[in-house]
Amino acid sequence: MHFTLRQLQVFEAVARHLSFSRAARELHLSQPAVSMQVKQLEGQAGLPLFEQVGKRLYLTEAGGALCRQAHAIQRQIEETAQTLAALKGVNQGTLDITLISTAKYFAPRYLARFCAPYPGVKLKLTVSNRAGLLQRLRDNETDLAIMGHPPEGLDIVAEPFARNPHAIIAPPDHPLARARRVPLRRLAEENFLIREPGSGTRLLMERVFRAHGVSVNAMMEISSDETIKQATMAGMGIAFLSLHTVELERQTGRLAVLDVVGMPVMRDWYIVHRKDKRLPPVASAFREFLLSQTNEAPERASAPAKAKIPSRRS
Repeated sequence: MHFTLRQLQVFEAVARHLSFSRAARELHLSQPAVSMQVKQLEGQAGLPLFEQVGKRLYLTEAGGALCRQAHAIQRQIEETAQTLAALKGVNQGTLDITLISTAKYFAPRYLARFCAPYPGVKLKLTVSNRAGLLQRLRDNETDLAIMGHPPEGLDIVAEPFARNPHAIIAPPDHPLARARRVPLRRLAEENFLIREPGSGTRLLMERVFRAHGVSVNAMMEISSDETIKQATMAGMGIAFLSLHTVELERQTGRLAVLDVVGMPVMRDWYIVHRKDKRLPPVASAFREFLLSQTNEAPERASAPAKAKIPSRRS
């Protein structure tokens, strides 16, 4: 096959939008020009890359395979550009990082602190649930990830950099809000708002309650910490969450943390990457920066601090 990088770029845009017209607008091309590039690429492949059913466009099996390879090629190009930039001694590049949804409440402070001295560094930030984050690691679509429960069976490097306390939250007018030393078994009487199966928060909650022989009365399953907080404030139940997610609501008196025996449960935040990943210089520097902050609580990660970008000798 003698396809060009431009053809791959056009194909990737169409595959992402599943629309020739939207891809054309993004690339500032005419729709016929986009269609021609895709048609030429299909001629090189000898297989159709898209199929239209009614008014909707779908990737064929060949299109899906080529799309995955196009993403891999694009990442190799980006890594090459960052490597060349580092060899020039230029503090620039793209920091591609994926956050587990819970980490969005504190990780931007670390990112801002790291990026402040380097205006040439660009940030590509993705927030995802656990399943999406793990898929991005498997597909090599992110350099680094921040999560609280690293997976088993995936060839990764996971390094702790901060503590992650979990506890039971409730509305401030809840009968247990002013109680002290509440036994965990007392919570079996309460309605719980819980995360979806596979969530790191839910896995931890189930492990803690199971260890004490306590069953959780799951009133509602919700796939978002933000929605769980809103439902808790509305009095629909109580929840087990990372305290980093409720910092603002605690300060404003909209949520209370129950004084439950054995809580908060402490877990770590991890910076994660594939073991076979050759980290770009900027990603490697951010990893080292995070690991240097291990004695600092995430809520205090706000003051500017110079982070060292590796030189070509490091």
